[in-house]
Amino acid sequence: MAKLNQIIAVEKGVKAKSHQDLTAAHHGLQKPALLAGIARTYQPKDEEGEQLPPESTRVQVRAEDVLRETAGVLTRLFDVTATKDWANCTARADVKVEGRVLVADVPVAYLLFLEKQLGEINTLVRRLPVLDASEAWAQDPSTDAWKTEAVRTVRTKKVPRNHVKAEATDKHPAQVEVYYEDIPVGYWTTVKFSGALPARRVNEILDRVEKLQQAVKFAREEANGVEVVDQRVGDAVFGYLFG
Repeated sequence: MAKLNQIIAVEKGVKAKSHQDLTAAHHGLQKPALLAGIARTYQPKDEEGEQLPPESTRVQVRAEDVLRETAGVLTRLFDVTATKDWANCTARADVKVEGRVLVADVPVAYLLFLEKQLGEINTLVRRLPVLDASEAWAQDPSTDAWKTEAVRTVRTKKVPRNHVKAEATDKHPAQVEVYYEDIPVGYWTTVKFSGALPARRVNEILDRVEKLQQAVKFAREEANGVEVVDQRVGDAVFGYLFG
């Protein structure tokens, strides 16, 4: 008895062959010359007339044959797909993480959905912003964010000063150079806030996502290992359609 994963593997090839054969059948039916035949003979008006050989063209495509061949091609596809879909109704498995059943008796179709969604969640987690490791962060309940310790810095103001390079004499004025001096005028107290996450938290979530992804894949393989009952749908369908 075949298993579901074997039927899934076969289905793709059956679909491809069915598509190829049906395309060829469509092309044949769209060429009127292949469907037409003729037979004619020539008889001169009298015995002295010119004798011509008979002419004939055989029918190369018969619509009834195309229907029969189509039924044969599609019957295999219908049966394989039915076998898979019937089996999918009963194919189930538990999703287990570290020996604990997280979700029990999950249908294979939902396992496929989970697998796709977890892939997108994995991408999201990898893009989460991480707190700057050069700062010391602590949670702040009042803002529901992370914050640093207050840092006090001096605010300065540039004040012009005169530097006398040469005193004035009776012949020359004093030589004065203007320069600026930074004078403290106040203090800034700065606290940084962030909505990012600690790297440890991001790594923990990513580890859980990857474990669950692996568990879902194992469950899908287990579910796809169920034995299937061959379904015979094609004969009934095409027996009615073309019978």
